[in-house]
Amino acid sequence: MGPGQESDPARGLRFGRIPITELQPVIEDGRFPAKAVRGGDIQVSAVVFREGHDAIGATAVLLDPTGAETQRTPLAPLGKGTDRWSGVLTPAFEGAWSFAVEGWTDLYATWKHNSQVKINAGVDVDVMLAEGSRLLAAAAKSAPAPQDAKTFKHAAKTLADASLNTNDRLAAGTGPQVRAAVARHPLRAHVTRSRSYPLQVERDAAGRGAWYEFFPRSEGAVRNPDTGAWRSGTFATAARRLPAVAAMGFDVVYLPPIHPIGAVNRKGPNNSLTAGPDDPGSPWAIGSADGGHDAIHPDLGGFADFDAFVAAANDLGLEVALDLALQCAPDHPWATEHPEWFTTRVDGTIAYAENPPKKYQDIYPLNFDNDPAGLSEEILRIVRLWIGHGVRIFRVDNPHTKPVWFWEWLIGTVNAERPDVVFLAEAFTRPAMMAALGRTGFQQSYSYFTWRNTKEELEEYLHHVSRVSAGYFRPNFFVNTPDILTEYLQYGGPAAFKIRAILAATGSPLWGMYAGYELYEHVARPGSEENIDNEKYQYKARDFAAAEAAGKSLAPFVTKLNSIRRAHPALLDLENLTLHQSTDPATLVFSKHKSVAGADGGPAVKDTIIVVINIDPHSMREGQVTLDLDALDLDGLSPDGTFLVDELITGATWNWGKQNYFRLDAHLEPAHILHVRR
Repeated sequence: MGPGQESDPARGLRFGRIPITELQPVIEDGRFPAKAVRGGDIQVSAVVFREGHDAIGATAVLLDPTGAETQRTPLAPLGKGTDRWSGVLTPAFEGAWSFAVEGWTDLYATWKHNSQVKINAGVDVDVMLAEGSRLLAAAAKSAPAPQDAKTFKHAAKTLADASLNTNDRLAAGTGPQVRAAVARHPLRAHVTRSRSYPLQVERDAAGRGAWYEFFPRSEGAVRNPDTGAWRSGTFATAARRLPAVAAMGFDVVYLPPIHPIGAVNRKGPNNSLTAGPDDPGSPWAIGSADGGHDAIHPDLGGFADFDAFVAAANDLGLEVALDLALQCAPDHPWATEHPEWFTTRVDGTIAYAENPPKKYQDIYPLNFDNDPAGLSEEILRIVRLWIGHGVRIFRVDNPHTKPVWFWEWLIGTVNAERPDVVFLAEAFTRPAMMAALGRTGFQQSYSYFTWRNTKEELEEYLHHVSRVSAGYFRPNFFVNTPDILTEYLQYGGPAAFKIRAILAATGSPLWGMYAGYELYEHVARPGSEENIDNEKYQYKARDFAAAEAAGKSLAPFVTKLNSIRRAHPALLDLENLTLHQSTDPATLVFSKHKSVAGADGGPAVKDTIIVVINIDPHSMREGQVTLDLDALDLDGLSPDGTFLVDELITGATWNWGKQNYFRLDAHLEPAHILHVRR
C-alpha cells in the first residue's frame, strides 16, 4: 500500500468478505420499515455465498429498539443451489426494531467435509487430523459453556492421539456430541454483517383479530306496523348486541359512520335516487345541519352514549373500530365553510363522487390540492377527537382516492403520538396503490381474497400474501361487506358460507364478517354484487336468536372457528403458511406451524395446523393429500411413518402420514382442521 492508502481494500465497497444480497423483508432498501406484531414469526431470508468451496453459514440477528441484540437465529439453506438462506425471528414487544444478516465461513463444516473426503482417499491423513485437533482445541478455549468446552477439548486430544487408529480419531472429531456443541457455538471466520434494516413491531390488533361489522341504527330499530315508518336504534340498543358478538369470539366490532347524514340528494332503498321522508340515507353521505365528522347522528345519541357503548364493548373484550370516511354530503358544513376543499366544476357546482358505473350523487369527494395543509390539519383534529373517545382502530373508507403522501403524514403523525392506533385500508383497487398504502403506514387492508374462489386462485393468493407481500401488506380476509355479495355466496348455499369462513379464519390472522353472514343472507339486488334491500340505505331488523334456535344460523360454527384460532397461535401468524398437494382439483391443502416459548423457560411448544378444504360448495370431493413433512417440523414419526392428528371440528383422532386419503362432503363438513399431536 502506498502512502495515504486504506489498509483494508474492502472498506467502502458494496460487498463485504462474505457477500450478502437480496435480504427480506426489506421494503425499498429500508426506506419503509417491514411490518411485524409482538410475538409474531418473521421470515428472514438472504442470498449468502462466497468464492471457492469452503462451507459457509448464515445467521439472522434481531435488534431491539435500543439497538441491543435480543435473538440470533441460524439460517438454513432454502433450496439446493440457490444460495438463499432462511429462518425466523420473533420480536417480543412493540417498537422500532431492526434486523441484520451475518454470513461467515464455517470452519468446522469445511474441515469435516475435507477431512472425510481426503482420509477416505488416503490423502493428507495426518495433516487433516492435526488441523481438526487444532481447530477444536481453539474452540475449547472460546466455548462459553463448560460442558461444550470439555467436549471440544476431549475431541481435540483424541484427534491428536497417534496411538489410535484413523477411523476412531476421525469419529471423535465428527461425532454427535461435537456436532451438537458446534451447533450451539459455530466456529466462524470472516464474519460479515449486512446493514441493519427497520422492522416496526406493533400490537396484536395491528395484525391479528376477528372483526364483526354491524349498523348501530339497525340494532334495536322498530317499525311501526301501521305506518311502516322506522324508529332508529341507538347506541344503547346496539350495545345489547355486543354480548352475542363477543360470545362468537370476535375481537373488534366495526361501526359504519355514525355521523349526521345529509338530506340533499339522499339515496332511497336499494340506491334509488329518490328517498322518502323516513328513509335514513347512507351513513357514508356524511354531514348535515346537525354537524360533520366531529358530530354524532342525533338518532344514535350523544357523546356520552357513544362513550358508554365503547365502555360496554371494552368490558366484553371488544375494541370498537370506527369508520373514517373522508367525504361529505352536499349539506356538510365544510361545503359552505371550505369550498376550497372540494372540486368545483366549470358551471360552479361541486363534483359528486363517481366510480363508474356507480354514481354517488349524495357524496362530495375531497380535493387535497387546493389547501392541503388546512384540510390535513382538520382531519388530524377529527382523528384525535375520536381517539379521545376511546377509538384505537379506524377502518378508512376508500383511501386510494386520497393522495398517498397524506396517509403517510397522517398515520405517521398519529402513530408518533399514539403507537397503539391502527388503520385499516378499505382499498379494493390496483395492486400498486394497495402496496403503496401498506408502505405508508396502514397496518392492514381489505384484500382480493373476496374474489379468489378456485383452488389455483387461492393457492396463488395465499402464497403471495404470506411469502411475497407480508413485509408491507397485512390482508384482512373479510368474507362479505354491505357492498360485496359475490356470486359464490349468492349461489353456493349454506356450504359456501361455511367454506369461505373457514378459509378466512384459518388462511389469515385477520378476518372479518358483516352482520347477516351468519344468517346466510344471499339474495342480491339484480345486476349487482350487493345485497338486496341493502342496509346502507335502510334499516334492517334481524332476529339472530330465533335463527340460531331454529338451527338456521352459522353463529355456532363461527364461534368454533374463533375458538380454534384463539387456542392455536399458529393460525395467528401470516408468514408461516405452506401449501401442500392434493389430487383433487377442488381441494385446497395448507398448513401453519409455530414454535411458542415454553412456560417458565421450558422447552418450546410446537403448534401445527393442517387445513384440508373442499372449495366446491355443491359436491362431495375425495382424493389423496401429499404432505411436505419438513414443513410440519415433526419431532419423530411412529415406526410406520405416521403421526396423530386431532380433527378440531368433529373431535375425531386419526393417524396421518405423508400421504392420506380424504373425503369431504360440502353439505356436511367441507373441511378438516387438523392439529398435529405432539
